Amino acid sequence: MHCMETEAEPLARAIGTRVKQERKNREWTLDQLAAAAGVSRRMLVNVEQGAANPSVGTLLRLSDALGVGLPSLVEPPASPAVRTTRHGDGAVLWTGDLGGQGVLVAGTEPPNVVELWDWTLAPGERHTSEAHAGGTRELLHVQEGALTVDVDGELHELGTGDALTFHGDVAHAYLNRNGVRTRFSLTVFEPGVGAARRTGTPDA
Repeated sequence: MHCMETEAEPLARAIGTRVKQERKNREWTLDQLAAAAGVSRRMLVNVEQGAANPSVGTLLRLSDALGVGLPSLVEPPASPAVRTTRHGDGAVLWTGDLGGQGVLVAGTEPPNVVELWDWTLAPGERHTSEAHAGGTRELLHVQEGALTVDVDGELHELGTGDALTFHGDVAHAYLNRNGVRTRFSLTVFEPGVGAARRTGTPDA
């Protein structure tokens, strides 16, 4: 994941603090969380220290293992009934080599987590996503330009104003194969986040 240092460092520190806090709340060791999330101990240490800009996939694995959902790792712990995210204040969790961005602008609390994203892809950019947890659904709406969505090897061509709904629990990717910038909103629904881990111990 490529991020500008000035933008990424405060967010990386905030994410690291939340991951460490959630891990300690569960009285898990670094090794336990690393094993539950399927990430290396070194990566986890770097994340907790704010020294790494983890990929969206790594953040999803950590949030799923902790049972908190991705929005909980990038937003303040307080959960007011109404939360406003001002323009420009969303969490930039992906930055493409050509300037595109994936910005998490809002999200709900577990167990049924809904994420709202604002994505831009420069011409030629691609964001590849591994399969999410079972039952995940994604809904996207193209605001500007055109977008190709690869859902488990099947390509779907979308123009401005088009929308697509698909299962996110298979490998998928978003591609801009056109000569102009693409912008799309993306909603991700993850049901039952943490349901398998409510006993307080990570899976073996």
